[in-house]
Amino acid sequence: MPSATSFSLFVCLLIFVCAIFVPVVMSSDAAGQAYLAENAKRDGVVTTASGLQYRVLQDGPIGGKRPTVSSPCSCHYRGTLINGQEFDSSYSRGKPATFAPNQVIKGWTEAMQLMHEGDKWELTIPSELAYGDRSVGQHIKAGNVLVFELELLEVKGPSAGVKEEL
Repeated sequence: MPSATSFSLFVCLLIFVCAIFVPVVMSSDAAGQAYLAENAKRDGVVTTASGLQYRVLQDGPIGGKRPTVSSPCSCHYRGTLINGQEFDSSYSRGKPATFAPNQVIKGWTEAMQLMHEGDKWELTIPSELAYGDRSVGQHIKAGNVLVFELELLEVKGPSAGVKEEL
């Protein structure tokens, strides 16, 4: 039977290993949390169970396809920080990007599967659904809330359904 000392040593080692290998996702910084709280009060903003916020800017046509998690999609987008500083834009490059919902940050993965072809949404993405505790590039810092304008132009793969009349 192991002694109390060896058990304590085992527990300490287990905690140490978990601290190193279990990723911790940083929640949104204080400015981001305040922004999310105010944004949630805006007309038309929907907050999902995960914390993703979206606002429909343009509804796509009836019959527009909705992507599956692995359907390649052609999209235009513009990404900014909450202060409005743009960090990426397919509009600026003059060419849409193509990717599947399972190839992007969690907030986009969720949103894209709710959208239909032709939809244009504003997404406000908490840090935990974006890059968490990682800084990316020169503008995105750990804990940043990100704001995107996302336009789903075409679902190039299998469809999870089509937009119907209400």
